[in-house]
Amino acid sequence: MPELPEVEVVRRGLTEHALGRTVGAVEVLHPRSVRRHVPGAADFAARLSGRVPTAAHRRGKYLWLLLDSGEMLLTHLGMSGQMLVQPTGRPDEKHLRVRLPLSDGTELRFVDQRTFGHLMVDVPGAREDVPSAVDHIALDPLDPEFVPEAFVRALRTRRTEVKRALLDQSLVSGVGNIYADEALWRSRLHWARSTHDLSDAQATELLGHVREVMTEALDVGGTTFDGLYVNVNGESGYFERGLNAYGRRDRPCGRCGVLIVREAFMNRSSYSCPGCQKPSGVRG
Repeated sequence: MPELPEVEVVRRGLTEHALGRTVGAVEVLHPRSVRRHVPGAADFAARLSGRVPTAAHRRGKYLWLLLDSGEMLLTHLGMSGQMLVQPTGRPDEKHLRVRLPLSDGTELRFVDQRTFGHLMVDVPGAREDVPSAVDHIALDPLDPEFVPEAFVRALRTRRTEVKRALLDQSLVSGVGNIYADEALWRSRLHWARSTHDLSDAQATELLGHVREVMTEALDVGGTTFDGLYVNVNGESGYFERGLNAYGRRDRPCGRCGVLIVREAFMNRSSYSCPGCQKPSGVRG
């Protein structure tokens, strides 16, 4: 968390509020937030000072601002990162980590309670508009260049649990715990179902539900839990109200009435309905 819809909401906010503004003197208030920028905090600030963001892009959970220098400000929000646009002079947030003043009298503020997120200045990789650090990340299901048929073929050749495959960023990016559980619920598939056991029709239907649930979440600003995700204006998303599986332990399934269960999965949780998501054909 945040996942693809939440990051896309932030990207759209940056497109509206940051492009065309000159970056002033950058302040790094917590070095951990720029730990992936190997030359260090001073170099990070120097590369951004005086630069103008010209475009905002995203791949999966990564977003970046293309700068007029040809470099990119790459952002990963981690578990609790927020990229806010605030008027200059507004009191600092408790967990403010990096401040980027802009020439229109506002600031980009990277706020991150748990400091799992990070910022870095990167250079183009194989494509001039994609940072080198993101080259290995697969396209996400909402990318215009995403090829559904190739995804279905790749998914069915894996020999792993279907949810584990959905979270594999080398196969498809941007799908996290929340939207994987929701897409699997809509597909009536148990999270431990073997990918190799899926038919083409089942894999295609699952992809359709992944796209569907993400688009619906995007339309209402994403999903907010514990107030950690907000858009650039500090506003929460409302898709939590539409969740059918994730976070609904011991609540009745909206389709069959059986109580939703929570199971341990990869040091986190997986939510499903034992009534209509039968664990048949699971791996092993």
